[in-house]
Amino acid sequence: MTITSTLYSLPRIAGRRIGLFGGSFNPAHAGHVAVSEEALKRLQLDEVWWLVSPQNPLKNAADTADFQLRVAHARKLATHPRMHVSDMEAGLGTRTTAQTFAALQPMFDLGNFVWIMGADSFAGLHHWNDWREIPATLPLAVFARPGWSLKALGSPAALVMQRYRIDSADAARLADLQAPAWAFLNMPLRHESSTALRANGS
Repeated sequence: MTITSTLYSLPRIAGRRIGLFGGSFNPAHAGHVAVSEEALKRLQLDEVWWLVSPQNPLKNAADTADFQLRVAHARKLATHPRMHVSDMEAGLGTRTTAQTFAALQPMFDLGNFVWIMGADSFAGLHHWNDWREIPATLPLAVFARPGWSLKALGSPAALVMQRYRIDSADAARLADLQAPAWAFLNMPLRHESSTALRANGS
């Protein structure tokens, strides 16, 4: 799969401010929408792309719904005109975020990209494969999640990158900064979770 066969052609990407929100979206829910809307506003982004992972290597495949079903469900929820759901990772054949970043580097060179993640994911970032490549490639916007703020801010990733943290009031600068750079952003907390939705059969 070439970069031009992903969500947009390269000329459209050039100069745009784009947030990448990766995850299993197993399933996607209103909390994902809320984070995306907050990112559009607080980071002053042109767009947010949901990158649906075919299979998170840290999660049990038996607990992960069919990829195309997850993509389809995410597209039903992401109705905002500046939110887009992409299945590009399946086409790229990448298994980890670091691999995806490496494959998308030509695209990153043209636009202004920020990686969006919840505090729960950031708290465990040090468990991700080649995790140091992620903040070294793109600025990170970390959004608060219920019960995770202190764990995220005291995590190994936060400690390693402490000197690169910027104030949340300056978060709109993230897309213009060279990595590494990150900000922790508080927002009205949403209690939806994919785990709970699966447990309830939703």
